[in-house]
Amino acid sequence: MADQNIMEKIVSLCKRRGFVYQSSEIYGGTGSVYDYGPLGTQLKNNLKSVWWQKFVIAREDIVGVDSAVIQNPKVWEASGHLASFTDPLVECRKCHNRFRYDHVEEIQKLKVKSQNNKSKFKIWFDSISPEQKSMLKCSKGGEHEFTEAMDFNLMFKTFIGPVEESSSVAYLRPETAQGIFINFQNILQSTRVKVPFGIAQIGKAFRNEITPGNFIFRTREFEQMEIEYFIKPNKEESEKSYQEWVELSEKFYTDLGIKKENLRIRPHEKEELSHYSIGTSDIEYKFPFGMSELGGIAQRTDFDLKQHERVSGKDLKYFDEETGRKYLPYVVEPSLGVDRAMLAFLVDAYDESDGSDGRAAGEVTLRLNPRIAPIKVAVFPLVKKDKLPEIAKEIYRKLQECGMSAYYDESGSVGRRYRRQDEIGTPLCVTVDFETLNDNKVTIRHRDTMKQVRVHKDAVWAYVEQRVLNPEKFFK
Repeated sequence: MADQNIMEKIVSLCKRRGFVYQSSEIYGGTGSVYDYGPLGTQLKNNLKSVWWQKFVIAREDIVGVDSAVIQNPKVWEASGHLASFTDPLVECRKCHNRFRYDHVEEIQKLKVKSQNNKSKFKIWFDSISPEQKSMLKCSKGGEHEFTEAMDFNLMFKTFIGPVEESSSVAYLRPETAQGIFINFQNILQSTRVKVPFGIAQIGKAFRNEITPGNFIFRTREFEQMEIEYFIKPNKEESEKSYQEWVELSEKFYTDLGIKKENLRIRPHEKEELSHYSIGTSDIEYKFPFGMSELGGIAQRTDFDLKQHERVSGKDLKYFDEETGRKYLPYVVEPSLGVDRAMLAFLVDAYDESDGSDGRAAGEVTLRLNPRIAPIKVAVFPLVKKDKLPEIAKEIYRKLQECGMSAYYDESGSVGRRYRRQDEIGTPLCVTVDFETLNDNKVTIRHRDTMKQVRVHKDAVWAYVEQRVLNPEKFFK
C-alpha cells in the first residue's frame, strides 16, 4: 500500500469516526484549521494528561503554568518575533498561489536529482504530497513564474480595544515559551523552586503559515506541550541537560507505542540553528509524506531572560543561596506539537489486516496504547433481551463512575460491534451473554490478539484498570 494512500485512509477514518473534522465545513471550510470530534478530543486529552503526569506531577523539579494567548506586544519585541519571525514568500504571477521559497527550492532540487532516472522520478513524484506537487507545476499550465522572495511575518495581528490603531496592535502568540519566561520571577517568588528546575505549559499557538498542509501536521492553529528547564549558566551543564532531554523526549513517544525505527534524532546544522540556540535536535517521525519534525529540544542559553530583562527594565536574575550570587540561568527546551503527535500515533497504530490474523482482509485496527486510546472499554449485551442489557448497563455505569472512558453498544451483531471498536482503538470489549445469567461471568475480548477470557462481572473494573493503566500487562 502506497504511503500517501495510507494517509488518505487515515484522513477518511478521522472524519468518519469523529476524530477530526474540517473547521467550518458547512461554509466550505477554513484553510488548514481543524476541529476535533468526540474521539479526537478524548485522544488529545489523554495524550496531554499522560505528558503532564510524566513531566509535572511525577517530578519534584517541574511546575506548571498557563499563560495568556494575547500578551503585551513588547514580549514579541524582546523575543525577536517582531523582527525575525518570518518565512521567505514567493508568489506565482500566473496562478497567484503563494509558497515558502525554501520549500519550493527543496522540492526543485529533489526533482532535478531524480529526473536522471525516469523510473526513480515516477516513484518520487508518486510519493510526494499534493501540496508538494503543486510547487512543481503551475495550475495555469507549465512552470510557475515566481516573484522574488520576500519576508512574510507569521504572527496573526489583532487589536485590543474599540479602535484599530497602531497603539492598540496585539498579536496571537506564535509559541507558548514566552509566557513562561515573562513569569519567571513570579514563579520563583510563589513556589521557591531552585535551579535546576522546569516550568511546563500546554497551550494553543497561532502561525499564519504560507503553505500549511498534510492534514493536522502543519496548521495555523495548533497546540504545544513544552518545558523550559532552567540550569546553571554554562555550556557544559547545558549540553548535559540537553542530552538528557533528548533521551527523555524520545522515550515519551516509544513508551506510548511509537515504533523506534520510525523515529530519528536529527541535530541541526550550524546554519539552521535559531538565533537563540547553541544546539538543537529535532525528533523526526516517518510520516506517510516523509520524515518530518515531531518535536524538538533546544539549548536556548540565557537569551530569552536577557532580552526580557533588557526590554522590561526588570531584574530577572536568579539568586543562588548556596553561592550568594545572582545570575540569569541557561535554558533547555523540550517541546512537541500535540496535533503532530496525535497524527504520528494514529499513523503508527493504523493496521490493515491481510486476512491472516483472524480478521477479514482490509479490516482496520488502531493499535493505540491503552493509556491514550479514546475509549478504554466497550460493553455489549449479546442480545437485547432476557435481562442481558440491564446487566451490561450496570457494568457500563460502574466503569463510568470509576472514571473509566467506556462505551455501551447494543446495535448489530457482536462481530460488527467488535470491528467498530477495533477501528477506533478500543483495547477491551466486555460481552454479557446467556452464560452470565448462570455464572455471573462475562467475556472480555482483547483488541490486538482477539483473545477472550471469562471474568466475574464484579471484577471487570479491576481487570480493565490493570491493563489500561499498565499497558505492559495488556500487550502480554
